[in-house]
Amino acid sequence: MRKVHFEDLGLVDYKKAWDYQTTIFQKSIGVKIDKRKNPGNGNETQNHLLFCEHPHVYTVGNSGNKDHLLLSDAILKEKGASFYKINRGGDITYHGPGQVVAYPIFDLDHFFTDIHKYLRFLEEVVIITLKEYGIIADRLPGFTGVWIEPNIPSRARKICAMGVKCSRWVTMHGIGFNVNSDLNYFGHIIPCGIEGKQVTSMQKEIGETINLDHLKAALKTNFANVFDFDYY
Repeated sequence: MRKVHFEDLGLVDYKKAWDYQTTIFQKSIGVKIDKRKNPGNGNETQNHLLFCEHPHVYTVGNSGNKDHLLLSDAILKEKGASFYKINRGGDITYHGPGQVVAYPIFDLDHFFTDIHKYLRFLEEVVIITLKEYGIIADRLPGFTGVWIEPNIPSRARKICAMGVKCSRWVTMHGIGFNVNSDLNYFGHIIPCGIEGKQVTSMQKEIGETINLDHLKAALKTNFANVFDFDYY
């Protein structure tokens, strides 16, 4: 059985979490490089799953466009938000309190070496979790992430964004799952570069604040079930 080390970092500065992810990621890369040079050394990579929330922050991926952030630097500061250009796929997105962020730092050699399958599994974790709360969600063809009513263009709304980095089959970054998010902050960007699409949250869909501890417990369980691993 695959093993994954889990940590809930709580509310943590984006850069601090990014640096922490990078340390784990680079360690796994180093182990794999060394293993190729010295096959009998006995060292193995470890898999990690991090949950957290971030203070208000906008991030844009390698292929993204900063013009999709509709705020000047001065107004960004007024709103108590920060901005980072980061090393993941995808365009611009927002993270903030009430959004559960999950960062799987997995060695896909332990699972399957297929990045598209990996993205679909991430989506499935969220889809199953939402179903437990009575929210029916699905994928929107041509886009990543998880959507409510994706088959009705005028009503399609995104509840979970995704952006990942993968090197030597080790992953980092992950998902931003809108649970009790302040959706007003999405009004200052073209989310993931998709014009004319809405963004939503569990709180908005259900009409009440979601208990984050319960939600994270369900999400944690569904990660293990979908990816078929145990925690240690």
